[in-house]
Amino acid sequence: MADITVMLVCSAGMSTSLLVSKMQKSAEEKGIKAEIFANSANEADKTLASKDVDVLLLGPQVRFMKSQFEKKVAEKNIPVDVIDMRDYGMVNGEKVLQTALDLLAD
Repeated sequence: MADITVMLVCSAGMSTSLLVSKMQKSAEEKGIKAEIFANSANEADKTLASKDVDVLLLGPQVRFMKSQFEKKVAEKNIPVDVIDMRDYGMVNGEKVLQTALDLLAD
């Protein structure tokens, strides 16, 4: 069982797969049991309906959808944010994981 579940949303669900791997590695190094996965924006609603998610992070290419997702998950109290474009581009799993952890701490 994961301590935290982080869902990344991008336009196709594929461009974040390397980032997911790097975030998972960073979580393991920190001793955090994390389930981190990527989903396309089209599949996100279905996944949110069937899976408990602690944090929702959006890829920079779907930042325009932030308010839509905030409304969708408001009753579940799931924090939503956009991944920093530099961290996304540099595939900085440690920084993106820290963003998720910071959102949970708020």
